[in-house]
Amino acid sequence: MDLQGIIVYVAVYAIPVVFAITLHEAGHAYAAKYFGDKTAWMMGRTSLNPAKHIDPLGTIVVPLLTAFTGFLFGWAKPVPVNFENLRDPKRDMLWVAAAGPGANLAMATLWTALAKILLVSGGGGIAWEFWVRVADAGIKVNLILAILNLLPLLPLDGGRILVSLLPNRLAYQYSRLEPFGMVILLLLMFSGVLSGLIGPVYKAMLGGVYALLGF
Repeated sequence: MDLQGIIVYVAVYAIPVVFAITLHEAGHAYAAKYFGDKTAWMMGRTSLNPAKHIDPLGTIVVPLLTAFTGFLFGWAKPVPVNFENLRDPKRDMLWVAAAGPGANLAMATLWTALAKILLVSGGGGIAWEFWVRVADAGIKVNLILAILNLLPLLPLDGGRILVSLLPNRLAYQYSRLEPFGMVILLLLMFSGVLSGLIGPVYKAMLGGVYALLGF
């Protein structure tokens, strides 16, 4: 890819990546406040302003670099949640965790709606083509992040959802694996196992969206 191609690529993915990762975290913060923990709210993390959530490395550099490999990876500043403040910590943990991927699926829906509007409008020109590509990137980015975060591996959201659903004894035993979770995730990613796990789900969901758009 030449320099011009890289610039266009970054311009297309910048908005979807920043909003996908930061609104994911805002979703956690909103859910935590709703269920009784105001820690993130008091730190301003319920804001929809991306600046409140951006981690320069994890939100900008890493996603743009990994997207070139075909597998998007990134993170924002973690939202602090004091689970003991939740009205029912074990039960409410599920909803706080699910709010992040839920936000990504909501954004994927909005990007799909934008893409449909643009395509139905039958427009043309550089600006029209740019926003079609941005909408397509928004769909892809949010689907990948939603699926990835729903993997039942701590500290991912899917791991916290699993802990919430397991009986107390099993939940405690499983939670002890959290210190090793990121190492396991990186091993799965670099070994290619991770793409094998989420790839089919991602392709099926993206195929459904494209069928809706008439691609």
